[in-house]
Amino acid sequence: MSEVIAIDESSWSTADWALGAHPSAEGMTFAVYAPVATRVLLEIYPEAMGAFASASFPLAKGQDGVWRGKLQGLQLNALYGYRVWGPNWTYDEEWTPGSSAGFVADLDEAGNRFNPNKVLFDPYAREITHNLYTDKLAKLGVNDGVFGGGGDDVNGVPRRLIDTAIYAPKGVVIADYTEVTAKPNIPGERTAIYEVSVDQATAHPSSTRLGDLLADEPGFGAVANIPDEYRGTYKGVGMLAPYLKALGLTTIELLPVHETNASESGRDSKTNSWGYMTLDFFAPNRLYAHDQSWGGPTREFKEMVSAFHDVGLEVYLDVVYNHTAEGGNWGGDVNTVGFTTLGGFATAEYYQMTESKTLVDGATGTGNQINYSSDVARQLVLDSLRYWTDDMQVDGFRFDLATVLGRLPGDADPEDWGNQKRFFSDHPLLVAIADFANENDIEVIAEAWDLWGYEVGNFPKGWGEWNGRYRDAVRRFTKGDGNAPGFVDMFNGDYHHFHTSGGAQKTINFVDAHDGFNMADLVSYQKKNNDQPYPFGPSDGGSDDNLSWDSGGSQPLRRQRVRNLWAILFLSRGVPMVVAGDEFGRTQNGNNNPWELHSLAMCNNYAMIPTNAPQRVPVEAGVEAQYHDNFGEFDTDADVNGLFRFATFIANLRQRHDALQQNHWGDLLADDQDVSYLFRTPSGQGHPVDGDRAVGVYINSPGDNFWVMINMASVPITFTAPELEVGTWRALINTDVSEESHCNYWPEGEGPNVSGAVELPAWTVAVWQERSSDHR
Repeated sequence: MSEVIAIDESSWSTADWALGAHPSAEGMTFAVYAPVATRVLLEIYPEAMGAFASASFPLAKGQDGVWRGKLQGLQLNALYGYRVWGPNWTYDEEWTPGSSAGFVADLDEAGNRFNPNKVLFDPYAREITHNLYTDKLAKLGVNDGVFGGGGDDVNGVPRRLIDTAIYAPKGVVIADYTEVTAKPNIPGERTAIYEVSVDQATAHPSSTRLGDLLADEPGFGAVANIPDEYRGTYKGVGMLAPYLKALGLTTIELLPVHETNASESGRDSKTNSWGYMTLDFFAPNRLYAHDQSWGGPTREFKEMVSAFHDVGLEVYLDVVYNHTAEGGNWGGDVNTVGFTTLGGFATAEYYQMTESKTLVDGATGTGNQINYSSDVARQLVLDSLRYWTDDMQVDGFRFDLATVLGRLPGDADPEDWGNQKRFFSDHPLLVAIADFANENDIEVIAEAWDLWGYEVGNFPKGWGEWNGRYRDAVRRFTKGDGNAPGFVDMFNGDYHHFHTSGGAQKTINFVDAHDGFNMADLVSYQKKNNDQPYPFGPSDGGSDDNLSWDSGGSQPLRRQRVRNLWAILFLSRGVPMVVAGDEFGRTQNGNNNPWELHSLAMCNNYAMIPTNAPQRVPVEAGVEAQYHDNFGEFDTDADVNGLFRFATFIANLRQRHDALQQNHWGDLLADDQDVSYLFRTPSGQGHPVDGDRAVGVYINSPGDNFWVMINMASVPITFTAPELEVGTWRALINTDVSEESHCNYWPEGEGPNVSGAVELPAWTVAVWQERSSDHR
């Protein structure tokens, strides 16, 4: 490295400096926000771990609370960190790393926790070198406890005096110019979402045979084997794009890819399979990259996005802006925290605190709720979204516990927060995010609840929302609860909550998600089974209220009920979302919260596809544990998974028909192009009422008409189809087990002609189609 020198601040303007580290023609610029700090030292490191700083430079403070500096001679991929002083730890020339010189207290009157012994990484770093749970710490003889402050004694040394220079993550200065294929800009109403983590998508060894396994599946000829070295990486996920395209889905929604805390080996208590503990809102998770070089994760992520855009699909990211991996107070001690980034620069600006300056453990349950009454915290979110939208070219975002972003100001009494009315519809951050989405033609989706409340339907116009009401109503109706009016409302896109929010496409319909039972387990278990041994457990937490039913132990009925869920989901107004593996019967053996299981048993096993007994395949070679055989055998050829064929058909059916992809409700358009969902009793003479377990839905459109018969009673029920002025009805779908031999569907236009009344078996969904082309 050439000699690095700092440029005198009198020679540069601070007006246009963005936060973070950025290369320019004049040198490398650094900017970090720490408004109450009294000194900020930038340090340059030769290695990520095990080495002390090779150079250090004090930064200059601007009136905006941002500390800035410009260096010449520093190369790309340089590693850097910061040390920060403030009112509770004043700068003393006698200070050396690991000393107490200048120490006053662990926190100041505002709750800021400055400690120059704790090296901090840049909150705006585009990559960081490692996370806090890395196995590499053990090689240095320590664990993540070294990052804590406070006066706890550690081998005779107060924890606050442990210098973390050789342990702490460092920011990486990158400048990546990898081009990304243009976005397909799929209209919201045409979206169909596949939720999956990077690891879950391709880490299983079966992905190396993916193309071979799908060789006989119609439409999947473009799918290739994934090389072993790409398993569980962005590169591997990119190779999955043709699979999702053929499946009939438009969008992959990745569980968090922001840098998080997780052990490389998945060791006990240091795993985090889902990634809901964000360390850095700008850096892609390095553990998911095949290319581990500095800048490698960024390049590889962009190449993955291009792979999806190349086939006309989109990439959404699940983002966690409600809390961070810095955690709360250790052991309930107000003096002890483990800050390595945001909290070490400006605790009071970034985190909610009580009057005693304890970090709030409220709506998130994680110990450090972010303070969105702060302008700088709101700007952090918007800057992060802009980076992933503009630079990384993603197409949309799903916000974990999004209600936290719209909670009341941090100076409110925490005991009252859960009871006060929330003004989500005009909260400045939520409105700003909706405006950003509109301006940049991306989608933003809220998980519209947290531990303090449920706000589905209350977000500003422009937001999509996970519809938990849809999930619960469909689960109840399809297990025979007879909640017909509620079910009808959800099948119709939850009009009452979403007709003022921008359209029917703003309800994200799902019957399962990553947290909770997946689809196969929903119909197979009465209660969660989380205490089983590895690789299917154990797991803590998980809801006890799953609205599940084990189908009376009947394997054929379980298969049938999963088909019912697929049919209802893809015929409902709104945007459907499924979970990875739902398409072929993946089971978690009843575990409904495997968030920390770093286990191949939780990954997609694609060997389940070319077989009529998917849950009898081995978990992986050499593993004694087995999947629970809840499904038995489909009545198909031995190499045909009837659920996979059915799911592929219903998903592609939706893609082919405008009538099933609406952004408005019927009777709203003046040109007779509206699509009406008309709900009837099976006889066609009345409307469903509470207690009914069978519903008919006439989907009436200018193009195709569909008559949907849903019998969730335990006995056969006779349905009478609407009379057609011209044309005839043709059978399209029948989920009854008696129709498994042809995977429960007929190709469009090839089904038998049907009319009048038909007796539908118990627990069955059937669809008839009248196509305009049949009578033209």
